[in-house]
Amino acid sequence: QLVESGGGLVQPGGSLRLSCAASGFTLDYYAIGWFRQAPGKEREGVSCISSSDGSTYYADSVKGRFTISRDNAKKTVYLQMNSLKPEDTAVYYCAVKYYRKTYCPSRYDYWGQGTQVTVSS
Repeated sequence: QLVESGGGLVQPGGSLRLSCAASGFTLDYYAIGWFRQAPGKEREGVSCISSSDGSTYYADSVKGRFTISRDNAKKTVYLQMNSLKPEDTAVYYCAVKYYRKTYCPSRYDYWGQGTQVTVSS
């Protein structure tokens, strides 16, 4: 099970840190991705982190503003979001896949329920 938390309402330029906590399994050999879906739009990949060497990927729209990290001991993945913009408003989901490689998979097996992020003044 994956549980996201940390969403909320923030003003433009503000920051939030999302957490994705795993229960029932460890994250050691799992690639983890963060996705988001805004109303009326398709789900898009935001960031991911590989299991083997911690390689990271960011969508161009968030590069330089978002940072993904993982703490395997706490079975938690984080998405630090800075300089938030109204267009970052969406439901954010984390997802995992057992994937022992140095890059991220194209598909994920398990998804969280999502957490709402709203950027508005």
